[in-house]
Amino acid sequence: MKILSVGNSFSQDATRYLSGIARAGGVPMRTVNLMIGGCSLARHYRNMLAEDRVYTFEQNGVSTQLAVSLKEALLSDFFDVVTVQQLSSEAPRYATYQPYLDELCGYIRRCQPRARLFFHETWPYERGSARLMTELQYSDEASMYADLHGAAEMAAEAMRASGILPSGRAFLEARALGAESLHRDTYHASLGFGRYLLGLVWFGALTGRDFRDNGFRDFDLPLTEQEVAMAKEAASRALAAYGYLPAKRHAAEK
Repeated sequence: MKILSVGNSFSQDATRYLSGIARAGGVPMRTVNLMIGGCSLARHYRNMLAEDRVYTFEQNGVSTQLAVSLKEALLSDFFDVVTVQQLSSEAPRYATYQPYLDELCGYIRRCQPRARLFFHETWPYERGSARLMTELQYSDEASMYADLHGAAEMAAEAMRASGILPSGRAFLEARALGAESLHRDTYHASLGFGRYLLGLVWFGALTGRDFRDNGFRDFDLPLTEQEVAMAKEAASRALAAYGYLPAKRHAAEK
């Protein structure tokens, strides 16, 4: 399976461990992330028009240091999946998505007519953080997530997406289970637990495979087996809430 993410540092977090989790699950996978920190849909659209080499090309969770244009990346291979997302601070407000989302997805489909498009629902900022409460003026994580999810549903419908990647829901599920180390700077995912949780969600949603016995452990920050089990449970709950097969099977077999 070949996956291309038209994203930013949040898709970088989500794909850091994805190919390794897939390999441990017996699924050959190549992931590509187009990296510009803080890149919004509006900026992706401008980059699309300009065809400038402004993206750092990341492959299988590692930077290649190559600079590419959006067009070059899209035409570099035959991708099975292409993901798009909004800048995290703008993600709760669907008014910031258009007309850029429609134009960008039309362009992606012309370049990759056989690929399935997924919308990446990003996650809320850390509870009590200045970014959450002062910058975006939310009282708690659940309030930010509610707006994120509402905008993600509208985006998925507008782009005729094959699905939503429920990273935001997974963060809430992990918090409900008692996870503390979800963020590294109040908004990006933590290098261990947060990124692992995201990789499991993407793996389950995109492959339809169960990950309960997945043995991937090559983390940038070590996790305990209890934390591994918690991440798997949170990912399963998020996938179940969005109707994906692995979590449904997980629930049915308990």
